[in-house]
Amino acid sequence: MTGPDVRQSDPGSWLLDRIDARERSLTCQVEQTQAEIDTLTARLGELSEAIEHLRISRKTLISLAEEDLAPVQPVAPPPAVPDHPAYQQILAVFGETGGSLRARDLAMAMDLPLTQNDIQNVRAKLKRLASRGILVETEPGLFTQPRP
Repeated sequence: MTGPDVRQSDPGSWLLDRIDARERSLTCQVEQTQAEIDTLTARLGELSEAIEHLRISRKTLISLAEEDLAPVQPVAPPPAVPDHPAYQQILAVFGETGGSLRARDLAMAMDLPLTQNDIQNVRAKLKRLASRGILVETEPGLFTQPRP
């Protein structure tokens, strides 16, 4: 034997040194593994986001394709209002009241004389607007604007 054996002189110190070395090694491995986990977690998040974008795109394309398959209803042009200012005034009164009116009520709202002739003229205009689909006669003599 050429020198004192370190293990025999202080076995407790030698074991503690081995434990410290092993702890440092494992701590290093834990840090490396945690770094790998962080990298993989970030990559997993990116992949999940890409998948979600593809799913949204698929849903959008399917809904657009379904819309194209549905028959397109032709949009009817709005009915033409006669050019006479009285018709514009009648529609303005309907717009203000928002309800149903009779020819007499409309004549009063338009500040017309309540003679039989004036009321009949208003009634004729109301009937003309109803025949064009601009107004609706909900019951005889009662007119309103159609609901969209």
